[in-house]
Amino acid sequence: MDVWAIDKATILLVDDDEDMREALVEGLELADYHVVSFSRAEEALEHITHEFFGVLVSDIRMPKMGGFELMKAAFEIDSALPVVLITGHGDVPLAVEAMRAGAYDFKEKPFPVSGLVAVVERALEKRRLTLENRVLREELGKLSGLEERIVGKSPAMEGLRNMITALSGTDADVLILGETGSGKEVVARALHEEGPRKDGPFVAINCGALPADIIESELFGHEKGAFTGASGQRIGKLEHAHKGTVFLDEIESMPLDLQVKLLRVFETRSIERLGSNKAVPLDLRFVAATKEDLEAASNEGRFRKDLFYRLNVITLAIPPLRERLEDIPVLFHYLTRGARARYRKEVPEISRGFLGDLMQRDWPGNVRELRNVADRFVLGLEGQPKLAGSGASSAAMHSGTLAERVSAFERDIISAELERNEGKIKPTYEALSVSRKALYEKMKKYGLSKDEAAD
Repeated sequence: MDVWAIDKATILLVDDDEDMREALVEGLELADYHVVSFSRAEEALEHITHEFFGVLVSDIRMPKMGGFELMKAAFEIDSALPVVLITGHGDVPLAVEAMRAGAYDFKEKPFPVSGLVAVVERALEKRRLTLENRVLREELGKLSGLEERIVGKSPAMEGLRNMITALSGTDADVLILGETGSGKEVVARALHEEGPRKDGPFVAINCGALPADIIESELFGHEKGAFTGASGQRIGKLEHAHKGTVFLDEIESMPLDLQVKLLRVFETRSIERLGSNKAVPLDLRFVAATKEDLEAASNEGRFRKDLFYRLNVITLAIPPLRERLEDIPVLFHYLTRGARARYRKEVPEISRGFLGDLMQRDWPGNVRELRNVADRFVLGLEGQPKLAGSGASSAAMHSGTLAERVSAFERDIISAELERNEGKIKPTYEALSVSRKALYEKMKKYGLSKDEAAD
C-alpha cells in the first residue's frame, strides 16, 4: 500500500433519530465528506477495519447497542479509530467517561453542524497520520537482509541493491563513489556481510584520519626495533584483515608515496612489515570509497593514475539523497527506529506535513544529515516544518497581533504547498489534510490562485 494513497475518507454516522441523521449527513456532505449513515450501531461495525480511513460519529442513546458500547466494540477492531459521540445534556457524564476510555471528542446537543465538521476534520487528520505511520512501520517490518541494510524503494536504490547482490558473492575489488554522508561504509559492510567473507574481519580504515608519521606502520605493521619506539612486533591493519575485507575510506586522502605500496598490495596480495624483508601472504578483498572524482585528481597529479586504473574496474555509485527524495518517508522512519533504541524514547507521530518539509530540502549531508534530524526529532528537539516566506507575509509573521501572525504563517504554508504541487488543488488539500472546500475558502481569504507561487 502506498503511504501517500490514503486519501478517501469516510464518515460513519450512527443515529436512530432519522431527522437528526439526515441533517448531519447533509451538513457533512456539504463540507465535501463522504458519509455512510446507519440507524443501528451493529450495521456500522461491519464497515470498520484496521485499515479503515475515516471517523465514527455516533449518538450515545440508541436501542440495543448504544454509542458507548459501539465505541468499545470498534476499539476491539482498531483501538486507534477516532470516535466522536453525540450526547444529550443528561449524557454528558457518560460522554466524559467515554473520553477517558478513548473517545476522540463529543458534541452536546444542540450543536451547529459546523462544529461537528471542525471536530471531524481534526479527527481525520489524526487518523490519516496513524494510518500513514502504520503503513510505513509495516513496510519496515517486511524488510529483511539487504533491503534492511540499504533502505529505499527508488529505482536507484533497487539498482544499487542488485549490484551489491551480484558482487557480494565474488572477491572482486570494488570502488564506491558517493558524497559525504551518503552511506559508503554501509554499502561496503553489505558487500562483506552478504558474501562468503562474512565470518572474517571487516577492517575499516579512514585514509584521511591516519596520522602521517605512523600511517605506514598502521597499515603494514612493524617488527621489533624497526624504528625508535618499536619495542615489539605489531600486526598492521591489512594483516589483521586476513580472510576478510579491507575498507579504504577517503582513499583520495592517502599520501602519494604510500599509494605506490598500496598498489603493490593490490597486485600481490602480500605485505612486508616495516623492518622485515619477508612477504606475508594475505587473503583479502579490497573495497575503497571516495567522494572525489579520482580521474580528475589523477590528471591533476593528486592521485596516482596506476592506482586509479587498478581501482576503477568495478564501481558502485550511491545516489545523493536529493536525487531520491521518494525514499525519505520510509528512510526517516527507519532512522527514528534506530534513534528510539539508542535514546530509549518513544517516536512521536510523524506528520505528512513534516515529511513533506523533509522532502523539500537539498540534504548536502545526505543520509547522515537526515539521521541527525531523526535523532533530534525523537529527542523532541525537531518540531513541525518551518516554511519561511518572504516579503510582506513573512514580515507579518514577526510583527502584528497573534491573529495576524498566524494568518501570515498559514498563507505562506498554503502558498508553498501550491507551488510544490504546481498549482494542483487535489494534492494540495490532501497534503494539508483539509477539505477541498476549506482550501478554496482559505485561498480566497488570502488572495491565492492556483498559479500562486510562494513569494
